[in-house]
Amino acid sequence: MGMSAWKRAGVCLTAAAVVAGVAGCQSDDGDGGGKKKAADSAQSGAQSQNEMTEVLQAAFKKTSEAKSSKVRMTMTMPAGVDGGGTMEISGVQGWDPAVMDVTMKGSALTESDPNAPEQVRMIMLDNVMYMDMGAEQAAEMDGKRWMKMDFAAIAEASGDAEAQKQMTGGLENMNQDPAQQLALLLESPNLKHVGPEKVDGVQTQHYKGTLSFEEMIDANKSFEMLSEKEREELTANVKKSGLKGYDTEVWVNEDNYPVKMVVGMKMPQGTMNMTANYSDYGAKADVQAPPAGQTLDLMEMLQEAGAGSESGL
Repeated sequence: MGMSAWKRAGVCLTAAAVVAGVAGCQSDDGDGGGKKKAADSAQSGAQSQNEMTEVLQAAFKKTSEAKSSKVRMTMTMPAGVDGGGTMEISGVQGWDPAVMDVTMKGSALTESDPNAPEQVRMIMLDNVMYMDMGAEQAAEMDGKRWMKMDFAAIAEASGDAEAQKQMTGGLENMNQDPAQQLALLLESPNLKHVGPEKVDGVQTQHYKGTLSFEEMIDANKSFEMLSEKEREELTANVKKSGLKGYDTEVWVNEDNYPVKMVVGMKMPQGTMNMTANYSDYGAKADVQAPPAGQTLDLMEMLQEAGAGSESGL
């Protein structure tokens, strides 16, 4: 595989990691009262803490039950993250189970690799990621244009139990689950109701909140599987990376669905921003894996490369 293809894979995986976002804790289910509160606040322009919680819990419940949506997302990465730039992602996603079929394009692809195609398709299902490397790459690899990345298999082959936990746990949330983001926002100690706003011509209520990394860990039930030592090591590693925290904003429509989310990750290089617009909740996420004859298994490639190195080839 050419170096440009590896660079392309790296950029796409960086984007995938950001799309993974942060998996929030499960919150108590709200009732249908959120819609009335949202409608009332459109008139008053203000919500109490209880009203904010009621609306967001109702939105969490409906979004969880929808299980899928169409998504249009823009990510802006600072210059210090794989060259920086902008990535636009659009397609369909599901979060129960986690699946994704999206197209990626933008300067983050082309600036890191001048020979990269204008857009790249990425598919995820059954805890496996497939990335379309393009026709040029397929010509070099016997017509196999899809790279298959089974992170669970890679982690298992490593023999590192901690790596297995991290890889498989991360894959469970590889796509941005709006329900989990709502749950995380509910845990913010400084949750605010910004007020009524229109998004794409639709009346919504705008909320915002922030969480430090430590607060995110406390709010996130998925970290309960880690031992105290593992939590301490994870926190130490994140502090070394310079990640300061997360800013989250959400716009909820009168049907209690989030139609827009903005997540900012504060880093030393700058803030990595992700803006997502959601529509067609409940749309069937009919995601299919590429034909086996057109896929190239990354795990097998690494094994072959290792064997060749040991034999002196």
